[in-house]
Amino acid sequence: MAGLEVLYTCVAGSISCPQDAVLCFVHWEMIKSGYRCIGCGDEPRSSDKKSELLPADWSVNKELYSLRYKAQDSDTQILLKAIAVDSTLIFNLMNSGTQQVSDLTVNISDHVNSDQLHTFDSVFKDADTLSEKVKTQLLPAQDRQTNQRAERKSRREEEDEQRRRAEDSDPLRIPGRHPRQGTQPHWPDPMVPPFAAGGADLDPFGSRGTGGMIMDPLRSGYPRSGFDPSNGIPDILPPGAVPPGARFDPFGPVGRHRPGPDRDHMPPPGYDDMFM
Repeated sequence: MAGLEVLYTCVAGSISCPQDAVLCFVHWEMIKSGYRCIGCGDEPRSSDKKSELLPADWSVNKELYSLRYKAQDSDTQILLKAIAVDSTLIFNLMNSGTQQVSDLTVNISDHVNSDQLHTFDSVFKDADTLSEKVKTQLLPAQDRQTNQRAERKSRREEEDEQRRRAEDSDPLRIPGRHPRQGTQPHWPDPMVPPFAAGGADLDPFGSRGTGGMIMDPLRSGYPRSGFDPSNGIPDILPPGAVPPGARFDPFGPVGRHRPGPDRDHMPPPGYDDMFM
């Protein structure tokens, strides 16, 4: 409850009953939610000004408290009233612009030690529960939704962080298929030197200056015969079948159809007899 002790110490001389302490607590919750007190009573006064402190005459009437607030960053005005009924304090809050009303009933003895009014360290009991009631039941609906969204976001972020830590600490965890968001590694263009590995395989006409074969017999740098596949291969490829300068992978020994005897040059008698 940062700041509540300072406020309580400033108004300690005006606190004379338990309901004064409860009102001081609720006032501080209003301040934390972005409102500033501008005065007492139902009607505006020329002396009104925004302040985190309570007005000088805030506790004159112990049966009915009436305070006016204004949003710090807008013209929204709030009227807060608290009525003492037996051992309870009934709060009623109204937005002067939208006429929206909310209320809260506080059992004084559940949250204030009546015999410790001037000792801040022990005057409030179960302050967290009272703070939660004010936020969820009394504050304007828009502020409640904003606080709830902020709390849910905080919880989600905490749960996500815990889950990431658990995943990172698991040595048997298989990494997810989807990479995490963030800076991605720079992958060089495989078609740009010096990383143009395999680029020539996609360029059969050799425009990159080399063929795609690792051991290209036509561009190995060693002396070779004047064989040019673009001129054609007798009985195999007609002239012009291979474009000039294109990579050519021979599919058989060049000149395999040599003149002279072959396996069918001297067939045995009756070799073409289907009944043999």
